[in-house]
Amino acid sequence: MISTKFSLVYVTFLFAYVSANVCTKPEVVASAYTTQDATVLTNIAFVAEFTLKCGNQVSGLPLYAEINGKTLPAARVGDDNKYQVSWTEEVKKARSGDYSINLYDEEGYAAMRKAIRSGEDPASVKPLVTVVVNHPGAYQGPWVNSEFMAAVLSVLVWYVAFSAKSKLLA
Repeated sequence: MISTKFSLVYVTFLFAYVSANVCTKPEVVASAYTTQDATVLTNIAFVAEFTLKCGNQVSGLPLYAEINGKTLPAARVGDDNKYQVSWTEEVKKARSGDYSINLYDEEGYAAMRKAIRSGEDPASVKPLVTVVVNHPGAYQGPWVNSEFMAAVLSVLVWYVAFSAKSKLLA
């Protein structure tokens, strides 16, 4: 009898805790950074920082991000409502354009994992909110290296000098 009362009280507190940590009417303010000079790098870094404000004033939620089929946790930065998501891609695979970061709370993340395990499309699970990161592309150096241009110019100067000498002696 005591264990039944205890389990009932435990379930009630657990339900109250879980239901209190649901974000309603989420609003996001985001900023992003991407590597734009890839002349000596092998990977492009993507960093998105955002502030999540919930209509019901919930803060400190654990969030998970899904980017191009990869899932990773969102790290809390400083304040309870500031988060950061970062990842890297190889220079050759990183495309320019918009990257969508789907953010999930624990409930949405569990539903997405369940959809993946059961063979369903994980896109069927609605994210809490989506943040868009724009990557304008990365500079990978000039089309022609300066060493090649110096070699071509030296051959051209030699040819002009040799031709001029031949015409003077002829």
